[in-house]
This record gives sequence, structure tokens and C-alpha cells, in this order.
Amino acid sequence: MRIVVENVAKTFIDSKREVTALQNINFSIENQEFIVLVGPSGCGKSTLLNIVGGLLSPSDGSIYFEGTNDKPNLAIVFQEIALFPWRTVFENVVYGLEEKGASKQEIQEKGQHYINMVGLNGFEKAYPKQLSGGMKQRAGIARALCIEPDLLLMDEPFSALDAQTRTLMQEELLTIWNRTKLSTLYVTHNIQEAVYLADRVIVLSRHPGTIKQIIQIDMPKTGRDSVQNREQFEKYSNQIWDLIRHDAQEALLEG
Repeated sequence: MRIVVENVAKTFIDSKREVTALQNINFSIENQEFIVLVGPSGCGKSTLLNIVGGLLSPSDGSIYFEGTNDKPNLAIVFQEIALFPWRTVFENVVYGLEEKGASKQEIQEKGQHYINMVGLNGFEKAYPKQLSGGMKQRAGIARALCIEPDLLLMDEPFSALDAQTRTLMQEELLTIWNRTKLSTLYVTHNIQEAVYLADRVIVLSRHPGTIKQIIQIDMPKTGRDSVQNREQFEKYSNQIWDLIRHDAQEALLEG
């Protein structure tokens, strides 16, 4: 399945004033492709992700899904993982399957499969309050994977974690992606994270958000942070930063 974003724009009414958040956005997500959106604060990254995910409607343009006649199956992982505190890890992970009316056998098998995949086996009966931040994120990712979506959307899922946990979670996500090959749209403000994860990086300008450049990350999917790839990794990181720097400085001055 291929996801096409065509001429998308979004305006909001803010204190009786019309504000354009996104303008003339065009790109596609190919089957099994990992796309990362980066840009300065206020460029509309999360707004665009929410439009693709159907949580917001575009003011202009359209999103369509090629290669399927059915309604696409989408899953979203947010920065704040909203696990139900009264449900165990297993019960949280299989929530989407229950809502879809899956059989008890399917719920049991898929729930356990994705819990194992994110490394939470042994914690099936634990409650969210008993989990660390990283473990909650794993549970949220397992819940998203459990419905086996056509498109996985992730909005800065690791930004609230400490640096060490974040690095580990990036590695975990890449391992999971290599097993599932899910088409993914990922939002981050972290340039190194973008280069580490992406097949292509879409760099957005400051408001109104437009596409400055789409950068193909022509590196092996694994081992990008290794010594032999360090020079190329830094080259991509610097290229993206050069595109963002001026906008980021203006956003900082604006407060």
C-alpha cells in the first residue's frame, strides 16, 4: 500500500485570526518505507501527522491510500503513552484487538507475540504504574503493532525519555521495524534520531510549514551509528541542520 499526501494545507482560527500551519505539502510513503518529519518548533510536524492519521481534516488537499479498497488500518503512538492504568500490560496491548472483535485465540496469540517482540515477556500481568518510562513506551508500541496496521504513525515517542533510554528505544524500534517492515511516518525534532531511523527525511520550514527538502538516507538500515558510517551519518545530520538552523533561531527568538 502507498500513502499519498497531495497539496495538503491546514489553517486554524486563532483569536479570530486565520493562521496557516501547513501549505502545499506533497509527498508519498511507499510500501515498507520509514519516513521521518523534522523541522523547527511550530512547523506543523504533529499537525501533518494528525492529518495523515485522520485525527484532523486538511483545509485543502487530500490524503489517499493506493493499493487497497478497504479502509486502511492505522495505529498512532504519541509522546505520552496513554495506557489504561486499570488494565495490565497484556490487557493494554490487546485493547485494539478486543475493539475489533477478534477471537480469544487471536487475542492471546497476537498479544503474547507482540509483548515478546518488544521485550516485555514476564510483565504481562504488571500494571502501568509498575513500569519504567521505557517499558511504558514498549507497551504502547506493542499495542500499536498488535492490530497489524497498514501505517504506523509515531509522534515524538521517545522525547520524554532520558538520553540513555532514548538511545536504547531507538535501537529497539529499528529491530522491531526490521521484523515487521511496517510503513511508518515518524515525527521528531532530533536530527540524529531522524538520520538513524529514516529511509527518507522530510525537512519542513517554519510556519507556514512547507517542505524545504526531502533527503534520501543512502545508508544501510542497520549499523548507521558504527565507526565506518560515522562520516556519512554526520554529513546527513549537518545537511539537515543547515536547512533548519535559520528557522530554529527565529523560533527561539520568537519564544
